Amino acid sequence: MEGNPPDGTGPMHVPFGHIVANEKWRGSQLAQGMQGKIKLVFEDGLTPIDFYLSSKSCILYITEAELVAGNGYRKRLVRVRNSNKLQGIVVVEKTQMSEQYFPAVQKFTVLDLGMVLLPVASQMEASCLIIQLVQEQTREPSKNPFLRKKRAQVSEPALLRSVQQIPGVGKVKAPLLLQRFPSIQQLSNASLRELEAVVGPAAARRIHAFFTQPR
Repeated sequence: MEGNPPDGTGPMHVPFGHIVANEKWRGSQLAQGMQGKIKLVFEDGLTPIDFYLSSKSCILYITEAELVAGNGYRKRLVRVRNSNKLQGIVVVEKTQMSEQYFPAVQKFTVLDLGMVLLPVASQMEASCLIIQLVQEQTREPSKNPFLRKKRAQVSEPALLRSVQQIPGVGKVKAPLLLQRFPSIQQLSNASLRELEAVVGPAAARRIHAFFTQPR
């Protein structure tokens, strides 16, 4: 493994199909949910990063406890957002206990920082979502389409819940979008015209802006 970035926010070498995880997650329910399905490598000194999906893509995970405790998580998000070297994806535990605090983190992450935010109900759901994100990045176009479909179903509830949170989508349009764009990566790369064909012009503009607006 190559050396860790000195400030914790630079690119890191991640072996193909692996996840580099912050040592603090060793033995957690989240890590246990991924083991056996993806190769995990634990590293010290990754703060503020929780998981590297690739050399330039990472996960910042906000637990229920962190969300309830206040705004301490904000400093981590800002560090990654300002690095300009990493694409940070923010995963937040949205539970019955933390739900009242979710709008604040959603506004700060999406509107103020322009980062992608994906809510999960538990660490087990998060493990499925993270595996899905890694598979999207390592998947090759030549892969069997039936295999792609099977793999996408691994985290279908988490994926559906995440797409529902995008402004302009909701419970009705999310399944329609996932039929046409079966992954977050494909949805984020969709053109305005492609989105309009599925959800109409108004919702398409909001979805397109969510992924493409100037950061």
